[in-house]
Amino acid sequence: MALKIAVYAISKNEASCANRFLTNLDEADGVFVTDTGSVDDTVQLLTDRGVHVTRCEVQPWRFDKARNIALGAVPADYDICFSLDLDEVVSPGWRAEIESIWRAGAHRIRYNYVWNTLPDGRDGVTFWYDRIHCRHGFKWVKAVHEILQLDEGSREEVHLYSKAIVVRHYPEASKSRSAYVPLLELACREDSEDDRSAHYLGREYLHKGKYAQAIVELTRHLSLRSAIWKPERAASMRYISTCHVKGDNFTEAQAWALRACAEAPEEREPWVDLGTVMYLQRNYHGAYFAMRQALQIQEKPLTYICEPKSWGSYPYDIASLAAYHLGVKQESRRLCEKALELEPANERLRNNLALICGEIA
Repeated sequence: MALKIAVYAISKNEASCANRFLTNLDEADGVFVTDTGSVDDTVQLLTDRGVHVTRCEVQPWRFDKARNIALGAVPADYDICFSLDLDEVVSPGWRAEIESIWRAGAHRIRYNYVWNTLPDGRDGVTFWYDRIHCRHGFKWVKAVHEILQLDEGSREEVHLYSKAIVVRHYPEASKSRSAYVPLLELACREDSEDDRSAHYLGREYLHKGKYAQAIVELTRHLSLRSAIWKPERAASMRYISTCHVKGDNFTEAQAWALRACAEAPEEREPWVDLGTVMYLQRNYHGAYFAMRQALQIQEKPLTYICEPKSWGSYPYDIASLAAYHLGVKQESRRLCEKALELEPANERLRNNLALICGEIA
């Protein structure tokens, strides 16, 4: 029997990306968008392209409520739902991939998500998303950084992975994120034991430059009994380390970076952060060791966020600089050459390589 697949989304004042959003969505049986108050041409543009658009107001605003309304707008006879945002584009051929995986028994599919693209065209922050799900039995929860949750009494959920489906996010700099901190603070008040909201709130404080508040909230995250997912615990430790670097407290920064490495030694990011802290302290032996540990990890994990700094030229660059200071010039050259391969337009790397080669000669 043929599967019926819907794409659904929420929108508000997204005329600039409405047409791009529809790229490859002709593979869906229906596209359903719930508009939450656009005053531009978003609704008209979508309607003209055959999208089923409904309108609603969500006051006070929370993402889970809006997404549940959007999910409810998908007719009940659909089998599979794919939640996208209007600033996202899915790779072609996604439908055939979903059908193939679904017949293997999936209830939800995890796929590659590219959060941003670097100026040179390389992927920026990447991680695994899981917004392809059964039409029935799910609801959205959390005021922000919302997640899909099985209804009580529903079947046991089966997650399967697809490396073929890629969703690319094209964030608009003009979009305000001012509501994120208040919504995360609300989520933490609603459930003070929710480790996920605590982690995201601490991270948001870090992004806002509120380093003392970030340390308090991230430390609280680590203290919660439900905070057992090692990659996320390691990330909180790394963020605390970063906060201490911003405050020039390198002793604490190094201690927290070491804890992050112990928590998730299979990930590059903790080792890169440790190597950075070591290098800033001119501990070149430590920086070289940490970056070499990072570079031994060749495969991106399926578990957590992969940061472009850790998977580009940076760890080779710092390892090369550390090796140079240690007097290991041949190794410094090799590492600098690798860094330059990954970032050929970087004039500083080119100059470093010329200097190293000149000293070897």
